[in-house]
Amino acid sequence: MATTRSFWKGHLRLALVTIPIRLVSAASSEDKVALHQVDRKTKQRIRYQKVAGEGGRVVPQSDIVQGYELGDGNYVLFEPEELDKLKLATRHTIELTEFVDACSIDPLYFDNPYYVLPDGDVAEEGYRIIRDALRATKKYGVGQLTIRGRENLIAMQPCGDGLMIETLRYANEIRDAKQVFEDIGTSKLRPELIDMAKQLIEERSQKFDPTEFKNHYAEALRALVKEKVEGGLSTEVAGGRDEPSGGQVIDFMEALRRSTGKAGGKHASAGGRAKTAASRQKREPVKRGPPKAQKRKSRSR
Repeated sequence: MATTRSFWKGHLRLALVTIPIRLVSAASSEDKVALHQVDRKTKQRIRYQKVAGEGGRVVPQSDIVQGYELGDGNYVLFEPEELDKLKLATRHTIELTEFVDACSIDPLYFDNPYYVLPDGDVAEEGYRIIRDALRATKKYGVGQLTIRGRENLIAMQPCGDGLMIETLRYANEIRDAKQVFEDIGTSKLRPELIDMAKQLIEERSQKFDPTEFKNHYAEALRALVKEKVEGGLSTEVAGGRDEPSGGQVIDFMEALRRSTGKAGGKHASAGGRAKTAASRQKREPVKRGPPKAQKRKSRSR
């Protein structure tokens, strides 16, 4: 079984059967292009700080606690250890408490998908039994799971050779569609117009293939970045190294360097050295041609 990073480990319980499992995010962010905010004048990264009151005093993380607003300007404050004492069985266990028809859950309720994997060889037999039983009965297993301090409603279903859960929105998190659409007219429409629309739908009906659709904005943005880099229109930005960017940004920039022939061994690592005070001064963007072999390159972030 391929090693995949998991962000939650616990147990799946069905009546008296309990098996260890782990969850892996089913969504990937590798293809996303992340942009950062930069001060046009000083060429410095924009940072967000946690401040208190009208004076804007910066508050250290150790002094921040959670508060519940009572609605009259008063709050009930909680220390971290108080919240940790709220023991929820769903923090470490997904218990399938009921089963529903696969088509009975409105797509409006589905939120985030996660792959479910057996945690260890001993768990695999029970895992496969639950998977095959759900597939044979065409049912979803419904239960609850706590992720990052929030108890989620979940639906479990077979997915390929494994299992997948999707977090569901609670009923009170869904806006009433009747109220949203109450101003839409109810007058009778001409049948021939509906027939034309039906014909158009039938002509263009096919099996859904998500690989046929591309993120045109992301592709255009990559092309624009490449064009600016090749034209020497990159600018050093101060304050971008103290908080590492996400993996997808690093991967994207590395791929960009390779595509423009700018990847290099010792030169790339040299860019990781600390900036001098002079390098943090105000700069204006300058046109720069391809760097010479003997010059140190600066790392893009």
